[in-house]
Amino acid sequence: MAIDIVYGERVTEGVEADAKTGGLWLHGADLERVSGWTHRPEGFCKGEVCVPIPAARQSEFVRGDDYNLAALAEMLGQPMVADVENHAYCFGEAADERKRILTSLDAPDFSLPDLDGRTHSLSQYRGKKVLLVSWASW
Repeated sequence: MAIDIVYGERVTEGVEADAKTGGLWLHGADLERVSGWTHRPEGFCKGEVCVPIPAARQSEFVRGDDYNLAALAEMLGQPMVADVENHAYCFGEAADERKRILTSLDAPDFSLPDLDGRTHSLSQYRGKKVLLVSWASW
């Protein structure tokens, strides 16, 4: 069945998945395309980070060449919302990661033009004190 998946900021439409047998089972290539996670012998990996799968729970996560994204999200502490009727799933950021970002006092990077049209990015000023003034015309 083709479903739409929102994973963090990624939106992937028309993903072939099996949601009828419990969980949300995706093929390996789709798992990586949707979430950035791949399955390796050491567990699920994204970049340099690998999360091992408990041996006793292997069948909850892996079924041949298919992987249960819902089970992985639950293990990672990511919230999931499913609209089964409309074939749509949304995965949020893990609570631990949200807490780390919110308590880090690091503002997310963004770019804005100045009054002369030159673009400035917040990352250009890392390590320096910045005063950002904004207003609305209404």
